[in-house]
Amino acid sequence: MTTTKLKSAPGLATLYPKAVLGGLRRNGKKTELPDHDYALDGVTVDPGHLAAYNRVCRLPAGHQLPATYPHLLVFPLQMALMTAGDFPFPLLGSVHVANSITQRTALRLDDRLDLRVRAGNLRPHPRGRQFDVTNEALIGGDVVWTDVSTYLSRGGGSGQKEPGEKRELPEPTASWHVPDDIGRRYGEVSGDRNPIHLHKLTAKMFGYPRAIAHGMWTKARCLSALEGRLPAAFTVDVRFKLPVLLPAKVGFAARQDGAGWRFDLFDPRKAKPHLTGTVTPA
Repeated sequence: MTTTKLKSAPGLATLYPKAVLGGLRRNGKKTELPDHDYALDGVTVDPGHLAAYNRVCRLPAGHQLPATYPHLLVFPLQMALMTAGDFPFPLLGSVHVANSITQRTALRLDDRLDLRVRAGNLRPHPRGRQFDVTNEALIGGDVVWTDVSTYLSRGGGSGQKEPGEKRELPEPTASWHVPDDIGRRYGEVSGDRNPIHLHKLTAKMFGYPRAIAHGMWTKARCLSALEGRLPAAFTVDVRFKLPVLLPAKVGFAARQDGAGWRFDLFDPRKAKPHLTGTVTPA
């Protein structure tokens, strides 16, 4: 695998138009993921940006990075990877179906991070093809944080129903109101301005009746409810189910599972899941 070393984070303002054009130009002939990764060294955290992220995700202020925060740092590299000409699937239209983060040690505001992003594990799916984008943060050559985002590129699948985990929804331990502007607010701080999250009209262009919340916002919001009960090193896995149509009232439930946790975010009126997750000590 070859490495593309970047001197600075790619500009998202130029990558989104590239994503749109890439979606129009993809001809479906490329079927292999690129055999290279993107790297950006010496990344530091802006305290103001961290504070803004904590506010929009209802996380406590402080010098420790939430486990989901480095996802924002690697996001421009993900965008560069997935909008490059050798990437076989269009970025817009790819569905984020799962995310797993392993934090090997608590990260702090003053840490200098070396970032790595690569794609792999292409595999068939009943509704198309699935692949993983693996993101890593290193300190002194040691991997301290790993994020695996799983995407589904729809089309050309077998059409068979995917076997899924049967998980009975519990009674909610909390109820949250998700405002209709949360997609724009999270998009502003994260840089993820996918049109499905911003406005009703732009979401309708992609088949949604209203704008939907970012999956990574829902994950961060769930972890905020477990604040103070998580170890310094852990893995948090989530599966994104039905989208949260904005505005929304959602139910949240968490219960201990051995040394870890199981949690759910769901529509309490329809008893439909938005997200299922687990936390296990690393």
